[in-house]
Amino acid sequence: MLCDTFIFSSVQRYDVKGKQLLKTLKKYYIIDMGFRNMILGYRDADRGHILENIVYLELLRREYCVYIGKVGQTEVDFIAEKPNEKIYIQVMESMQSPETRERELRHLQMIADNYEKIILSMDRSYITSYNGIKALNLMDWLLA
Repeated sequence: MLCDTFIFSSVQRYDVKGKQLLKTLKKYYIIDMGFRNMILGYRDADRGHILENIVYLELLRREYCVYIGKVGQTEVDFIAEKPNEKIYIQVMESMQSPETRERELRHLQMIADNYEKIILSMDRSYITSYNGIKALNLMDWLLA
């Protein structure tokens, strides 16, 4: 009912290797972050989830069909598709920690096709690519 009233939006999971939509394990995003903050209060510890929700809403605004990617046992935050375009996107607050950076890059490195792969974070860095995976500042991407 909450999806029907446009409070939440559901996103289907897509098996990247099998190239098919999965019938289970949908993910839900809130349409208005103000509702989220009103219900839960603003919690600084949830910034990663908030950023992911914002990227989801921006992909919809840019008229992409959006899916959650499943690659083996791992998850790619978003697969964004238009008729002649496909982008894989990982969203994270920071890539400063080597462990976090390697974990998030691994999700995208497991995908064998040659579509664009992007990591969005709040970091500002001179490193803009990791073996072909673009690293972009989230704010710059939102304003582009």
